[in-house]
Amino acid sequence: MLELDVPPKHEQQAISRILGTLDDKIELNRKENETLEAMARALFKAWFVDFEPVRAKLEGRWQGGQSLPGLPAHIYDHFPDRLVESELGEVPEGWRHSTIGEEVTVCGGSTPSTKESEYWEGGHHCWATPKDLSALKFPVLLDTDRKITDAGLAKISSSLLPVGTVLLSSRAPIGYLAIAEVPTAINQGFIAMKCDGALPNVFVLQWCKESMSAIVGNANGSTFQEISRSNFRPIPVVVPSEPVLADFTNSADSLYWQLVENERESRSLAQLRDTLLPKLISGELRIKDAEKFIEASQ
Repeated sequence: MLELDVPPKHEQQAISRILGTLDDKIELNRKENETLEAMARALFKAWFVDFEPVRAKLEGRWQGGQSLPGLPAHIYDHFPDRLVESELGEVPEGWRHSTIGEEVTVCGGSTPSTKESEYWEGGHHCWATPKDLSALKFPVLLDTDRKITDAGLAKISSSLLPVGTVLLSSRAPIGYLAIAEVPTAINQGFIAMKCDGALPNVFVLQWCKESMSAIVGNANGSTFQEISRSNFRPIPVVVPSEPVLADFTNSADSLYWQLVENERESRSLAQLRDTLLPKLISGELRIKDAEKFIEASQ
């Protein structure tokens, strides 16, 4: 018969309470991030898909000096009051037509030979595959499953992509998205967008979500669908005026950075929970010490 050492009932309840506190905070962060993500997407759709500020001015629903939900008075003059016909349909007057390839630097990646240990053993550079994005609840990449060495990194032409790069999985499947919050090299399963032009990454992230049908529509392949860089670059984008982009960035950045902080905290709390559990069950760490440790970490 297998015998197991288990803590007394009252200690089991205390352990459950301690771990439950961590899980509750992680769940609270998840719910808040769902709200933050929904707010950012709704803002982008209202301004850059439905052109609601322009229509509100055009129809007289938004007057100078007046604030409406999502439309504070101080941004009134930044939006035109006319929609004009274009090859993309009606767009706000003065906003320019472009392609995504003209507005961001599009990069791809590769996989250094897995048979060469010098490329992998002891690696410390993040190296992303679409699998890393598939595990994300929210579009924030804080780490990768595998790391590569300096020698491995030298085999990837795009090298380390900077923090702030927007990553889009380009195959199997198309559509995983994240903003890299660590310098990251990538494999060949990505379209990477360095936002070094007029469009900020918070705009590009939301543009990708809203343009996913066009992105997938430009894909091809017999074995599986893949969007190549050459087919991705020509996808059209309407570029707003600089003041409007600045207004959007101010609002969207604050939402995004709160989401990032929540994800970092949840990641730390999950690691703390997984570290405490075996130590509490074995008795290596006492209940009171664990409670003090958690209080100090919050």
